[in-house]
Amino acid sequence: MRPIGFSTGALARADFRRGTSMALSAGCAAIELSALRQHELFPMLDALNGLDLTGFGYVSLHAPSQMAPEWESAAWDRIRRELGRQWPVVVHPDALSDLSLWREFGSLLCVENMDKRKPVGRTAKELDRIFQELPDASLCFDIGHARQCDTTMTEAYLILRKFGSKLRQVHVSEVNTRSAHDALSYTSILAFQEVAHLIPEDVPLILETPVGAEDMAAEIAKAHEAFPLGRQSLVA
Repeated sequence: MRPIGFSTGALARADFRRGTSMALSAGCAAIELSALRQHELFPMLDALNGLDLTGFGYVSLHAPSQMAPEWESAAWDRIRRELGRQWPVVVHPDALSDLSLWREFGSLLCVENMDKRKPVGRTAKELDRIFQELPDASLCFDIGHARQCDTTMTEAYLILRKFGSKLRQVHVSEVNTRSAHDALSYTSILAFQEVAHLIPEDVPLILETPVGAEDMAAEIAKAHEAFPLGRQSLVA
């Protein structure tokens, strides 16, 4: 069975404690601790030792989606102190002003492909330029972003074929025309099935769908439908 979990930001926005508790109660195998805004990062990192994460086989951190250049080095230094936990650190490439800083993170730096609003990181070609600067970084494949940029799923296919060896986790949601995350629909499930065979079965799926506790099990079931098991991966 694929490891499936949620982003705490999807479940409870800035309340990572509540999001973590919800994911534990739902029996999730994976969790992404999310600090999407600058002011959320340091309080979340300061609280890590007090969080009950023993039920999760996979944990990642999501750095702020926007970082002021003058604040970036402080964020980098504070996150760097947590690298000993061996948790991937998901970053938006447009949020990084000084790529040379983040190169030290190696494969624990997990670059996410972007939605159509962003100026970089949306396509395989754009990601290639980023990975040339960050050659050891891994990939957080946001399949909703890829579908929003190209509803034919061709770009999703190209990203997975080119960077499949870097794949560390998958963000799962439907991304609407306003670039907001929605719950999975029948059409998004069908679209995701087209490239699901390119995603190895041990790669964690992190749901970014904004659902309440009462709908988490149903959303997990939809994710299993979108990424069925038993099909051979074509990733080299």
